[in-house]
Amino acid sequence: MLSLPEMLSRGGPVLWLILLVSAVAVVVFIERFLHFHRAQINSNEFLNGVRTVLKRDNVVEAVSICDATPGPVSRLVKTAILNRDHGRERVREALEEAGLAEVPRLEQRLNALATIAQLSPLLGLLGTVLGFIKIFSEMQQAGIYAHVGQLSGGMWEALICAAAGLAVAIPAHAGYNYLVSRVNSIVLDMERAATEIVNVVTDDHDGQAEAT
Repeated sequence: MLSLPEMLSRGGPVLWLILLVSAVAVVVFIERFLHFHRAQINSNEFLNGVRTVLKRDNVVEAVSICDATPGPVSRLVKTAILNRDHGRERVREALEEAGLAEVPRLEQRLNALATIAQLSPLLGLLGTVLGFIKIFSEMQQAGIYAHVGQLSGGMWEALICAAAGLAVAIPAHAGYNYLVSRVNSIVLDMERAATEIVNVVTDDHDGQAEAT
């Protein structure tokens, strides 16, 4: 079996393009994975803490908790708290607007990973075609005196590029699907938190208004 340096030397220029694309895919996946790891919190525990503080009518502390907690859920909760004096409908509208702004942040750069997953096999196919073109060119030049040694270079290029394209596309596609599932999970947490915080801030505010 060929060693890695031999594969790199025999894979042709398209192989280097595939390797570059694979490096971009790795960077995007790691960046998004770390971002989602920070963004997904224990929303139930967070909301319980905010609810406890709001029951003491300590809005400043509740906002401080939101500022100290990373992720879109805390930003939605902060939006609801800041709009609590404007009524239930305004709180819902503010949460909807904030949610529409948060989702694109979560989906940022995922299209790049999906594009790499789709393009990598095509780049591998391009390398394969160029390898076969190289084979037939050498066959034409050698004529009836062509032998396997002269044709092996193009054949190696074709096979290595095809394998490299698939080797990049398969994990890129799997990584994209995994990240999409993480986005869906975070969005679901956002929806649950938004529903709960609307009840928390409006019920507390209505109770205070009745008491006065």
